[in-house]
Amino acid sequence: MTKKRIMVVEDDVIIASLIENRLKKLGYEVCGIFDAGEDAIVNAADHRPDLVLMDIRLRGAIDGIDAAGEIMSDFSIPCVFLTSYSDMDTIERARAIRPEGFILKPFTDDALRSAIEIAFSPRE
Repeated sequence: MTKKRIMVVEDDVIIASLIENRLKKLGYEVCGIFDAGEDAIVNAADHRPDLVLMDIRLRGAIDGIDAAGEIMSDFSIPCVFLTSYSDMDTIERARAIRPEGFILKPFTDDALRSAIEIAFSPRE
């Protein structure tokens, strides 16, 4: 079975590296790490990951919610949010685009794996 390919969108280089290492340890392939929403959209088209792990607050003109919405609608690639923000405004904006998951930082390997595996579950 081929490894699932995951693209990471995170603007903190230390956190991005931590996520990459955790994903590899869990048996996934990291097909790219990007720090801005615009880069995520362009590279989702080029890399065609199986899943995008998306931080909500990013550098650049668009945030992770807008970038994930575009990636999901344009390329049908599922997105899971990784964020430190759990205020109701952020949750409502995220929920409106119907992501495959929402993980609060800091997170455990089990929480990360569980969210990813649920995101890969077939939809009816």
